[in-house]
Amino acid sequence: MGLDVRPTIGDSSWFTQSRFGMFIHWGLYSLGARHEWLQSREFLSAEAYRDKYFRRFDPDLYDPELWADLALEAGMKYFVVTTKHHEGFCLWDSKYTVYKAPNTPAGRDVLKPMVEAFRSRGIHPGLYYSLLDWHHPDYTVDVKHPLRYDKTFVGKDSERRFDRYVEYMFNQTRELLTEFGKIDLMFFDFSIPSLEGFPGKGKDEWRSEALVKLIRELQPNILLNDRLQVGGDITTPEQYQPRKWIEVDGRRVVWEACHTFSGSWGYYRDEETWKSVDQLVKMLIDTVAKGGNLLLNVGPTGRGEFDERAVDRLKGIGAWMRRHNRSIYGCTAAPDAFACPADCRLTYNPDTNRLYLHVFSWPFKHLHLPGFSGRVEYAQLLNDGSEIRMTEGKQEMTMEAGAFNEGRPEDTLTLALPVKKPDVAVPVIELFLRG
Repeated sequence: MGLDVRPTIGDSSWFTQSRFGMFIHWGLYSLGARHEWLQSREFLSAEAYRDKYFRRFDPDLYDPELWADLALEAGMKYFVVTTKHHEGFCLWDSKYTVYKAPNTPAGRDVLKPMVEAFRSRGIHPGLYYSLLDWHHPDYTVDVKHPLRYDKTFVGKDSERRFDRYVEYMFNQTRELLTEFGKIDLMFFDFSIPSLEGFPGKGKDEWRSEALVKLIRELQPNILLNDRLQVGGDITTPEQYQPRKWIEVDGRRVVWEACHTFSGSWGYYRDEETWKSVDQLVKMLIDTVAKGGNLLLNVGPTGRGEFDERAVDRLKGIGAWMRRHNRSIYGCTAAPDAFACPADCRLTYNPDTNRLYLHVFSWPFKHLHLPGFSGRVEYAQLLNDGSEIRMTEGKQEMTMEAGAFNEGRPEDTLTLALPVKKPDVAVPVIELFLRG
């Protein structure tokens, strides 16, 4: 294809083959069930938040094997889980804090069995770690802190030793990358700008270069995201779809769109802006058509189950992926020589030399592909392998069955489609390219 893609330090070959992953946001906020940022939004102190939720975290229905099965059925090839979100609560048995799952009514490390369950199904493990920590006593105030408007709390900021928090962060990172086997991806979140008179936190505060050095020493092939402000292997746009393949300094990069089923990452009982299966499938296709991956989030409940609405979407995506995954796995943006028709998306597999035409809006009888004539040797619907008949090049204007058929340019390939749209979320036409 001749694509100028910036190389990664970690091994990104499995990542760009996989294309589809599961994000999991799970923590104490699942009990509040009204957004993972509820501590910040409601200006709750660490003590008030801990007293309310920490002693009630008891996911008695938690079954990581079932979670892994649902991800596998949906066609997901990797996962990323919040080992510690901004609230500071840890899912694993960290020796550097008491604010962890084993000290709740759960009474156990809930991260290790999750990693093992997903890995046993061939799903690549990834770990999320929040740079923010609203529980640690030495974490200083910034524009996102829950007590940013508490004058007494802010007034004691000079007594806090942020270097001790950074040491804690390094120690926990070392734990995560030495006690859970091979980890394929690490997702740090996030650097904070200076706003509203509060100081920011970036690469200098996090000691990002030293942190990355430590990570590369522990797991040389790991992929890192770009939120430490020192580059990274993966660029991670959040909750929006880029217009095209993302570029940095004029070169295409490995990238991943992370999205939610609804408007929240953590479990939100009363949130109703849930995306449909069709919308989610189109989002996945659109991402791959621009050379990216989709990381789609699930927020488990306080009892350790996936929301029924999430299960419904995962199964719906899985039904589409079962018949269409070869238009996703190992695919990327189509070569520039192939112009995508309106209301469609093109993906391309360079290993098999096949194009995949995803038809978002089903047309009546014909689909015209300018510039494709002479380049396609065979076409079929991917869902059932049924042939799509083609007409290449210039055609004379004729009268057929009382209808006037207009001529077509010489470079146009015309596909003869069934009038009725196939009963799938998004029909896909597989185009076998010549030579």
